[in-house]
Amino acid sequence: MGRLSGKSVIVTGAGSGIGRASAVLFAREGARLVIADKNEAGLKETLGLVEDAKGEVDALVVDAGAEREVKELVAHAAALYNGLDVMFANAGISGGWTGLLDHTAESFAEILRVNLIGPFLAIKYSAPHMIGRGRGSIVCTASVAGLRANAGGAPYSASKAGVISLVQTSANAFIGTGLRVNAICPGLIETGMTKPIFDSARAKGTDGKIGQLNPLLRAGRPEEIAAMALFLASDEASYVNGQAFPVDGGLSSTLPFARPRA
Repeated sequence: MGRLSGKSVIVTGAGSGIGRASAVLFAREGARLVIADKNEAGLKETLGLVEDAKGEVDALVVDAGAEREVKELVAHAAALYNGLDVMFANAGISGGWTGLLDHTAESFAEILRVNLIGPFLAIKYSAPHMIGRGRGSIVCTASVAGLRANAGGAPYSASKAGVISLVQTSANAFIGTGLRVNAICPGLIETGMTKPIFDSARAKGTDGKIGQLNPLLRAGRPEEIAAMALFLASDEASYVNGQAFPVDGGLSSTLPFARPRA
């Protein structure tokens, strides 16, 4: 029996990176999946990987910040599997490192639409299915950029800080229902979103410095975030609610420091 055996699960942003790793891991743990992403090609690749893992899965092309599409995604999953147990609202965009004063109101709003309104919509439409059962888990991908400055651009960081607050307020909005809402705050993880950072470092021969600001002295892997998502989605986290967990090699545990010489 897997840790998600028989549970119906939605994963957004499943076309690459953390979402892909989570979909595959969830499938191996017995989940019945509906995976979603705006990137159809990436979504098809993930679908094949989940099927290779012998997972029960369906896939929908979805803009995670579009209300009608999220509503239809949740309704589809609930109808397909006769209910919904887990929502992993993982989809997001970075917005790059454009300076704060160089952003337009439109570019700032687009990042908020996907990264913050998207999780709100995921909660809004998945929660009623779980409340009716008296149980359920919603997991949102936030970021260490939502905890401290200089881990992402201004609108990205603001959106992820909003996700952390959204998780806290949602957990308290659902008092007594059995529904849990938590967030994961990844550090530097090699994904499609962060690929330019890693590619640039490798081109310069400085890839050995990637992750040097955290005590583990390395970047993380999507599978390491997926492992936390699995825990929060599973019944093992039945008393975990309203929390935001950094998975960052220890980065957020420290103030800036000079590494001691060996």
